[in-house]
Amino acid sequence: MSKRIFCVLLLFAVLSACASPPPAVVPTPPAPAAPPADPVDWWRTAVFYEIFVRSFYDTDGDGIGDFNGIAQKLDYLEALGVNAIWLMPIHPSPSYHGYDVTDYYAVNPEYGTMNDFKNLLNEAHRRDIRIIIDFVINHTSSRHPWFVDANANPDSPYRDFYLWAEEPGAGNWHKGENGYYYGYFWEGMPDLNYTNPAVTEAMLAISEFWLNEIGVDGFRVDAVKHLIEEGGKVENTPATHTWLKDFYKAYKAQAPQAYTVGEVFGAGASVVNMYSGDELDQIFNFEMSSGFMNSVNGGANSGIVSAIKFARMDMPDFDYAIFLANHDQNRVMSVFNGDMNKAKLASFLMLTSPGTPYIYYGEEIGMQGKKPDEDIRLPMQWNDAEFAGFSTAAPWRAPHSDYTQVNVEAQTGDPASLLEHYRTLIRLRKDHPTLQTADILLLDAGNSGIFVTLRMDADGAYLVLANLTGEPIGEYALDLNEAGLAESIVSVETLFGEGQARGPERSGGTFQPYKPFESLNPYAMVVLKINP
Repeated sequence: MSKRIFCVLLLFAVLSACASPPPAVVPTPPAPAAPPADPVDWWRTAVFYEIFVRSFYDTDGDGIGDFNGIAQKLDYLEALGVNAIWLMPIHPSPSYHGYDVTDYYAVNPEYGTMNDFKNLLNEAHRRDIRIIIDFVINHTSSRHPWFVDANANPDSPYRDFYLWAEEPGAGNWHKGENGYYYGYFWEGMPDLNYTNPAVTEAMLAISEFWLNEIGVDGFRVDAVKHLIEEGGKVENTPATHTWLKDFYKAYKAQAPQAYTVGEVFGAGASVVNMYSGDELDQIFNFEMSSGFMNSVNGGANSGIVSAIKFARMDMPDFDYAIFLANHDQNRVMSVFNGDMNKAKLASFLMLTSPGTPYIYYGEEIGMQGKKPDEDIRLPMQWNDAEFAGFSTAAPWRAPHSDYTQVNVEAQTGDPASLLEHYRTLIRLRKDHPTLQTADILLLDAGNSGIFVTLRMDADGAYLVLANLTGEPIGEYALDLNEAGLAESIVSVETLFGEGQARGPERSGGTFQPYKPFESLNPYAMVVLKINP
């Protein structure tokens, strides 16, 4: 290395430390508890819960959720059955949502201190619950010290941390103090320049800090498809994939059990496949989400059948994340216009499908919310007390008006409730690992209103059936002859659903058309264990 390059790198290191220092010195808390000693790829058998910290639970009476609030509700999450948490942005930010970061080495003071966050990690790990945090790396806030200096001074060492032009180009260029800068989402979120190696080094230092000094279990990588624009293309570029391959090697070297899941908005299985394996551990499969929701809302299996067919073709190991809705979409219960049967059915489809499930906070009790974004991120509804039991003070945004009827306390212990439905399905999924990672085979019931699959591996075989309609269906039958089952089936056992199913019959060496029930009730959901 030449003396000049060494000096430049040394200057960069010094300036980086000055521009975005770690938090102020405070009494050192206990070291983060070790995460559960799960095998490699622990996320394949995880059930995640997405939390917007601001809206989950407030312990200090300021109307804003906090880290201590999540820590106090870990028993609830443990009882629900989730064993991993995704926290939406926790860094300082001028926005309520946090997706424009001003300091990657600190936590949002509205949510508590770094010690509070470490305590949350300790308490979660003690319960074998892992925590990943949002990693917003496509852009910073326009108030981040890097950008403030780069914008004011064309000779700033941070000038090339961002993309600049003397004249605005087509699309997302914004006027700065000295030229125009690129910001894909809006002017308050200037994009980082990953063609500059110094930006990559800065981000790797940040990932090292959170993985090893603080102890998080991984990251949800925001807006990952937009990292590097190339040749007029603003998403999924070859340069982005090249960068992610290097990033994968780097964070796995920092923490081999660290997990990343990427947001590629709208991605189906073919796009998921582009990013998986050696770039990110998983990608959210939006196509599966649409399949679950559209089939339930439309009362026909075409949406979910199509999504699974593409997944089997493009991602046959089903190593992706699945969900019903997230913080950018109208809530499930609102999409279904308050129909509890549909909400139960959608969760049944998701939690009996392969992939890693993500549950958005409040979906398990049927919280409602439609855009604008603030109204799909409302305070969690814990009970029917004032402010939904979220806080002792007026929340940052008022809870939904139905909180006196729709809340955790009212549903706990009620076997007919959505909450207990979620708990039962999560427990079923954990008790029968075949439902987590096994192959999925689509079976034809001869009726578009019925969805039926076979989940099968060396540990067992399970039939999953659902009536997607609000009417009873008696005209259906399953053809088991092409299902790869053993020649003889002794019996079937109903693990989930009402009534004991009859077993299939054979004649002349082949299965006869199989009807486990004479008729499937409206919105019937059934899981049958096949005993050879």
